[in-house]
Amino acid sequence: MDYDYIEELVSASKLGDEKSKELLVNEFKPFIISLSKRTFINGYDKNDIQSECYKILFYCLDRYNTQSHKFVGYAINAIKNQLSSLIKKSINRSSSEGNEALSLYENLENTLFATELNLEDSFCQKCDKEKLNMILNNLNEGEKELINYIFFKNNTVRTYAFSKNMCYSTAILKKNNVLKKIGALL
Repeated sequence: MDYDYIEELVSASKLGDEKSKELLVNEFKPFIISLSKRTFINGYDKNDIQSECYKILFYCLDRYNTQSHKFVGYAINAIKNQLSSLIKKSINRSSSEGNEALSLYENLENTLFATELNLEDSFCQKCDKEKLNMILNNLNEGEKELINYIFFKNNTVRTYAFSKNMCYSTAILKKNNVLKKIGALL
């Protein structure tokens, strides 16, 4: 590329000369074709990538300060940066579109249906809670305390025995007797 010639074309293009814009495009055409052949962006074909490159070239032409005399480097860097940005976007987007998104949707759908309770299950749970409350109300205070301490507060029989200052085997026997009593009431 002849940098001085390209600078002249840029200056003329900024003044509105359409022929200079065409010549500028022809100067960058080999670079853009080469770059588009070497670049893969999901969802873009070679012509789409070339169109993006030309769009960035015209954007650079519009924004370029003719006093700096570095248009070639400016345009090439802008085109490469834009293609890198498109690649990053396509990578981020690929997980939310296409086959991956479909499998994510199916997993989400299965999760939602799995956590959804139907009317029969909720009615059974309500009956179970009522029956459990009735059974627990038939226990004396010491038995309620044992059940609450071991099963609802997730403590061990050993810590219950220690807190009540009793032998471990006595605490196990007491627990088993309470469970038998609950089983008989069920």
